[in-house]
Amino acid sequence: MSQAPAKLRLPALVALVVGSMVGGGIFSLPQNMAASAGAGAILIGWAITAVGMLSLAFVFQNLATRKPELDAGVYAYAKAGFGDYMGFSSAWGYWISAWIGNVSYFVLLFSTLGYFFPLFGEGNTPAAIAGASALLWAVHFLVLRGIQEAAFINLLTTIAKIVPLLLFIALGAVAFKLELFTTDFWGAGNPQLGSVLDQVRNMMLVTVWVFIGIEGASVYSARAEKRRDVGAATVLGFFGVLLLLVLVNVLSMGILSQAELAGLQNPSMAGVLERVVGHWGAVLISVGLVVSLSGALLAWTLLCAEILFAGARDQSMPAFLKQENARQVPANALWLSNGLIQLFLIITLFNQATYLSLLYLATSMILLPYFWSAAYAVLLAVRGETYAGARSERRKDLLIGLLALIYAVWLVYAGGLQYLLLSALLYAPGVILFAQAKRELRQPLFSALERLIFAAVALGALIAAYGLYDGFLHL
Repeated sequence: MSQAPAKLRLPALVALVVGSMVGGGIFSLPQNMAASAGAGAILIGWAITAVGMLSLAFVFQNLATRKPELDAGVYAYAKAGFGDYMGFSSAWGYWISAWIGNVSYFVLLFSTLGYFFPLFGEGNTPAAIAGASALLWAVHFLVLRGIQEAAFINLLTTIAKIVPLLLFIALGAVAFKLELFTTDFWGAGNPQLGSVLDQVRNMMLVTVWVFIGIEGASVYSARAEKRRDVGAATVLGFFGVLLLLVLVNVLSMGILSQAELAGLQNPSMAGVLERVVGHWGAVLISVGLVVSLSGALLAWTLLCAEILFAGARDQSMPAFLKQENARQVPANALWLSNGLIQLFLIITLFNQATYLSLLYLATSMILLPYFWSAAYAVLLAVRGETYAGARSERRKDLLIGLLALIYAVWLVYAGGLQYLLLSALLYAPGVILFAQAKRELRQPLFSALERLIFAAVALGALIAAYGLYDGFLHL
């Protein structure tokens, strides 16, 4: 008999949340935000993000407690509340977001290494793709050794990458100049930024990107030692990462002007710290980013496999994806995920895909899973399911769910029509796996409502395909 897999404790779950969120985004945050907004709009944007993402964190915490039988987080909530196809689509979108995000991490990682070794260039040269491919399969075989071992290594890399961030914050606080931070506070001196509302909207996909992974503990709820640790890990991880992100962003705007920050090469934290302490500061941040991305790659490789495995275990995806090896790792799901990452790495060699274009695409794919999770929390509160007379608790959870739902709708608006159509193009092919799963169950493919939903997705995909061909859409 095979030995039962060890369960994940609270520190490992918190590390999965923090490790998933703190990847490459925070190291490029000063430039990414300054390119879209002035200081005043950035503060408004962070306030919206804090309320919205905190609402989502509480949604995941609440659902983990109220629905302990739903062991796959974002995927399971959509299915339980809104049917098989929406559940499958959430799993599919989350999975695509995860592995495209990993491709962007590989590009950024080798772009950073290009600071030391010019042959890696911007992360999409032949040498960079060869290096990224070697690292991809090294991580692949590490994960095949076991979830518990990989989670422990992720815990160590999470601790290691927090150190340069804390040092940046300490040195940045000393160098911070309030008069520089308040100069052209609303960005009126740069007409290209647009109105304050435009600035806030344009920075939204960046703020979502740096928070993707907030649901990481929920995805691993079935492997948690204690169920209550899932919600605790989600909220603890959120507050810790929010503090890091806001401090890095705000302090940078008191060290360099908005225009200077917008012109920095990524990872832009390196340029900011170099201004404060000299060349060694840029080296420190670059090394920190390499460690950070290595840990994030590991965390997201785990999540890629787990979401496919959970879908197959619940019969929403084909049965071959639930096959585990002797160490209880979903091997087929891992091979499929990393095979597609390898394919996309090769594609970047030919179309010179950049970190930012991959970032925006990965972010747009995760908006639907977030939307349906918030909608399910609202549905439970409206029905009173699991509340059994706890009226005040039900009202509180309804308010939190509504805030999270409004925030999810706002994100779809902020992302714009282009990324909505590109998302449809990536969602549509998933019907092949969905049809295979339905065939195995000998069930009809769609309900009447699901048929209409898929028709809308297919139409959006056709428009996106034509848009890419004609040139009015681009990655």
